[in-house]
Amino acid sequence: MVAASPNPIHNEKIEAIELPIIDLSAERSQVRNLIVKACEDYGFFKVINHGVPQDIVAKLEEQSLSFFAKTMAEKQIAGPAIPLGYGCKTIGFNGDMGEVEYLLFNTNPISIAQRSKTISNEPTKFSSAVSGYIEAMKDLACEILDLIGEGLWVPDTSVFSRMIRDVENDSFFRLNHYPHHVNKDCTNNINSSCSSKVGFGAHNDPQILTLLRSNDVGGLQISPRDGLWVPAPADPTAFWVNVGDLLQAMTNGRFVSVRHRALNNSSNSKSRMSMAYFATPPLNACINALPEMVTPEKPRLYKPFTWGEYKNTLYSLRLGDTRLNLFRASTNDELAS
Repeated sequence: MVAASPNPIHNEKIEAIELPIIDLSAERSQVRNLIVKACEDYGFFKVINHGVPQDIVAKLEEQSLSFFAKTMAEKQIAGPAIPLGYGCKTIGFNGDMGEVEYLLFNTNPISIAQRSKTISNEPTKFSSAVSGYIEAMKDLACEILDLIGEGLWVPDTSVFSRMIRDVENDSFFRLNHYPHHVNKDCTNNINSSCSSKVGFGAHNDPQILTLLRSNDVGGLQISPRDGLWVPAPADPTAFWVNVGDLLQAMTNGRFVSVRHRALNNSSNSKSRMSMAYFATPPLNACINALPEMVTPEKPRLYKPFTWGEYKNTLYSLRLGDTRLNLFRASTNDELAS
């Protein structure tokens, strides 16, 4: 679901910057303030002491690795991803490519159970692991979104999380597997750009919030500004959180939807696997800047739209494109509001 950038490292600056780490077990007022600052500065942060049981993660990782270890013919039974199901290299419908294979699900337990029949020899066990993990991610996402509401001092602190708790929410979940590869042409080449391939190309997530967990193999990078990429160190005990387009729109640009990518590095001795939960509102949810975020000094940046309208836009573009610009408010829109 992203556009791969050619020559991902050539003429780009890679810089190790200390990214925000937030301990969710700390005092609540401190946590909410740190989260708001991280969303403003980076649109990205790591949470520790998050309360997600390790056995929930371990069960899903075991089931996922078992699937990705199958032969290509066996895995293709679960595809093609249109958009749900198994996909390999081809991402989305507009020519996007990556060194990745993946499983994409919506978060409906019945749908997951049905799809698991083509994925696993033990479909009940697989669907239970996926649904259990998703439920834990939903709870964690809602906790973080409530903390954001408190940190922004909006009257309705559940304004964000309520969309995710809605039974009609359009959230989805993706398992990404970046197979270990060796580029034979680069065996004796010290050029760093030769040792990495684009796993998932540079993109912004369109939803409200993303929770990402990976194994102990690195590859994730964020771009706090054009031309600069910052590695996010692997930590299988923590979750990376990133702001999506919808949260940027609802905060009227106060929070930034972070651009990020995943590189598949041939120097790794094993494959990388990540689990991404995308917290998303119902299709008919109206996305509009909160009144508290709009002032004479900071007029409305985006016109109101529904998630369904925005989602339709995703399928018409390469998803590495900047989509929010298509929903920019004009002066007339602001005067009419």
